[in-house]
Amino acid sequence: MNEQTATVLERVLGQPARKLAQRVQSLWSGYGAIERWVMLDGQRVIVKRIAPPVEAQHPRGWHTDTGHQRKLKSYRIEQYWYQHFRSAEMAWPHCLGAEQLDGTTYLILTDLDQQGFAQRPEAADDHHIALCLGWLAEFHARFLGHDSNGLWRQGGYWHLETRQEEWQRMTHLRLKAAATDLDRALATARWQTLVHGDAKLANFCFGNDKVAAVDFQYVGGGPGVVDLAYFLGSVFEGPQLATRAQHWLDHYFSELMPKLTLTQSEALSLEAEWRRLYPVAVADFARFLDGWAPDHWKVNAYSLEMVERVLGEPKFFLAD
Repeated sequence: MNEQTATVLERVLGQPARKLAQRVQSLWSGYGAIERWVMLDGQRVIVKRIAPPVEAQHPRGWHTDTGHQRKLKSYRIEQYWYQHFRSAEMAWPHCLGAEQLDGTTYLILTDLDQQGFAQRPEAADDHHIALCLGWLAEFHARFLGHDSNGLWRQGGYWHLETRQEEWQRMTHLRLKAAATDLDRALATARWQTLVHGDAKLANFCFGNDKVAAVDFQYVGGGPGVVDLAYFLGSVFEGPQLATRAQHWLDHYFSELMPKLTLTQSEALSLEAEWRRLYPVAVADFARFLDGWAPDHWKVNAYSLEMVERVLGEPKFFLAD
């Protein structure tokens, strides 16, 4: 495999690869690997090598064709993102090229470590959180109203359309019955943007007072609070969420509002709608977890409180 990757790198970049420097990580369910390579001129590149297995090994036993096809689509969408979206102002890897060979896709990306984003904290402090929320606010403002052609119609790996098997297994029957309403409230929000779709701490790379994002497999349309609810749930456990979520929700909007190119009344309308939809986004992710992994640590008192709040107040499903 190393020889084949080296061949692809030379063909795409026009120079020989010197060595495989590091196997960064395996892809979910054994679908390949992310590797760091050093080229002849000393340039380091990241190769995302996507090689679907003959038999998937999902950590939680979801070995279905539906899941397989979803993953394959996610990699096609990620390739589309990297090849068609580039920003000088916002940090994410740039695509240097892509090629398919013998059933394997090679996505060649710039190395964020070489660009000063080499820090990977296992836990986030307030500074890390503020940087990530600033990145998300900039992303959501930049792509407000952008179409999702070539991407997921709805961003996020847990949206209902692609998670019918998990919906069937739900045991929280009231939440199961409300799943379509939750999904509709998010999908038909007036103010739509592009959401990253997997905005957890592990998908952010940090430098000194700066942050970059990776892993755009589930980028697509939605209100920005879809990312916000998921991110906060990735850095805080239930008791912390209960005491700190509101602060960081306010912080996100303080970052977002100045970046919007809207009239004041439009910006206020967006903020009101997205604040109303934040509990819906929390409850929608709880809906996914109830069917996928009900024992997951992200199922906690805070998320369940948001579920009860949303189910008990129809205003969350009403348009502005």
